Amino acid sequence: MLLKKILCPTDYSDLSALAIAYARSFADTYRAELHLLHVVDEAYQYWMALGPNSLPIGPSDAELVEAARQGMKTFVEKHLADATTPCLTEVRLGRPYLEIMKYADEIGADLIIMGTHGRSGLTHMLLGSVTDKVVRKSHCAVLTVRPPAESTEAS
Repeated sequence: MLLKKILCPTDYSDLSALAIAYARSFADTYRAELHLLHVVDEAYQYWMALGPNSLPIGPSDAELVEAARQGMKTFVEKHLADATTPCLTEVRLGRPYLEIMKYADEIGADLIIMGTHGRSGLTHMLLGSVTDKVVRKSHCAVLTVRPPAESTEAS
């Protein structure tokens, strides 16, 4: 198996930090480029009223993207300051799973490494799962990273 480009989407959470640790290890082992991607979900833009005179509530898309760029800078400084392999970052606006798949195709990613909460049932149906959609629709391999279990005992 030859890995040249690894994509690790991040939302800057602790779970993303865990996925970054895996991605960094793979990148170091295979001397691969590591790409970090954050997607500002365009669905978070809310509207005060429907119709041609509606106004957005909250920050503009440009402000959200700029804040995300600052978040990426902080995240990289915290988790990849001493990285030995190349690390490229990207911030985009859109639907997260679609932008992740588009970016993976654009860079020719060999592997996507991303965190998952492992939810199922009603919670999964209501919240959906970006990771689940990427796993089902990606053109390359996807490694999912779950948070450590609180207990290893069988229930």
